[in-house]
Amino acid sequence: MRNLHHPEREQLDLPAVLYALSDPTRLEIVRKLAGEGERACGTFGLPATKATLSHHFKVLREAGLIQTRVEGVHRYNSLRKPDLDARFPGLLKAILKATAPR
Repeated sequence: MRNLHHPEREQLDLPAVLYALSDPTRLEIVRKLAGEGERACGTFGLPATKATLSHHFKVLREAGLIQTRVEGVHRYNSLRKPDLDARFPGLLKAILKATAPR
């Protein structure tokens, strides 16, 4: 299995983070991780194919929003909140608040 790319904290790029969060499905993934913590890929209950969800997880991971760890045949994702808050203070909180379901 190939290694998954996770940018270092210093490599987090604001345009890449904002692009990743611009998609409603990716925003919902981030919202669930922010509220519930680490989750396996197949537990999000989103209306999308496995291939589409894999793409969304890749965009989020490569933008530095999530950390993916592999355990056997499962992949677990967690939000990189400490890194995001250190690099872009208050950004994640503001975006989640501004886009919260009413």
